[in-house]
Amino acid sequence: MIEAELKARVRDVASVRAALSSRGGGHPSTYQDTYYDLTDRRLSAEGRELRLRTITTDDGRRSLLTYKEATVDVVSGSKPEYETEVADSIVVDVVLHGLGLTELVSFEKHCLNYRFTSAGRELLATLVTVPELDGTFIELETSAPESELTEALGVVRDTLHQLGITDDDLTTEQYTDAVLATRTRPGLL
Repeated sequence: MIEAELKARVRDVASVRAALSSRGGGHPSTYQDTYYDLTDRRLSAEGRELRLRTITTDDGRRSLLTYKEATVDVVSGSKPEYETEVADSIVVDVVLHGLGLTELVSFEKHCLNYRFTSAGRELLATLVTVPELDGTFIELETSAPESELTEALGVVRDTLHQLGITDDDLTTEQYTDAVLATRTRPGLL
């Protein structure tokens, strides 16, 4: 399955949050994301990602291991995604390091998740802040087979427009790149 997703900067957070709340309640969570790569950074160079995510909510904590293949839609940055829940993130971290992978970057995301249906598709909208980055982002996604990617992205884009997000607000910049750039800025060390 392809993660048909668009990401945008949110200019009017209160308005977007109100529009999302009218579709269902938001669920807060904190994501602790660690991205891994080979020592030669081949995964990143090829546009692939390997992430270990620990999600903390009021209901508890769970961890997911996610592998994303290279982008199949350049405009949106959508990628085939494979994800599984893991019982012990520490064990997975040891295994990944034992296989020769290294930590590319680790950071925290504060998220407010909304699940709803639009045009017959189950969507997940996430309002995101990353403490190291300025502003608030929205990620809107659905899963689709590659044969339905264009249609799925159309639903995602139309729904973003309904929420007050314009095409000018869209971005394909990855949090990993933005956080790494922030950490390597002169004067921060």
